[in-house]
Amino acid sequence: MPEKKVHKDQRYIDGLASNNSFIIRDIYTQFAPKVIQFIKNNSGNSQKAEDVIQEVLITIYNQATKNNLQLTCPFDAYFFLLCKRKWLNELKKTKNIQVTILNEEVSKHEGLDELIIETSVFEQKHQLFEKMFQKLGNACKDLLKACFTIKSMEEVAKKLDISYAYARKKKSQCIGKLTQLITTTSEYNELKNNS
Repeated sequence: MPEKKVHKDQRYIDGLASNNSFIIRDIYTQFAPKVIQFIKNNSGNSQKAEDVIQEVLITIYNQATKNNLQLTCPFDAYFFLLCKRKWLNELKKTKNIQVTILNEEVSKHEGLDELIIETSVFEQKHQLFEKMFQKLGNACKDLLKACFTIKSMEEVAKKLDISYAYARKKKSQCIGKLTQLITTTSEYNELKNNS
């Protein structure tokens, strides 16, 4: 399988991942107006558009920082299509509204569809993880949050004022419980079957 060529717009992904305010401002200046216009033309308003843009940027940020997202198409096409899909899904969920899809030329770039699917699957997995994580008890949530940010189990145990042995045992139990919660959902089975 040939190596995918990273697009020059990767700078937007890298900028988001590093919280570069110039890049973030550039994204809002260059790419947000098109999204806002699309949403306003399709039963939305500026506030809804801002919410969609924010959610999509968070998804891209999470994918960039956790999965080392590599952009293989122009950022404009990728960002617009993610926002468009998110808004149409919102309309489908909340209201049964007819949408006006202008025959807009979102140019077909090699790898765009694949990247959009990859990002959508990442977002669904992330949402499922967050939803099931919230079902854990507070002790498990605190322990796992500490483990996510602190790499050393000794430091985690010290921070939570518990023994090292207990921290390791409890972490294993909490991960087991979280895994069980996730793998018994219909969303997990859908994601598994679509992979």
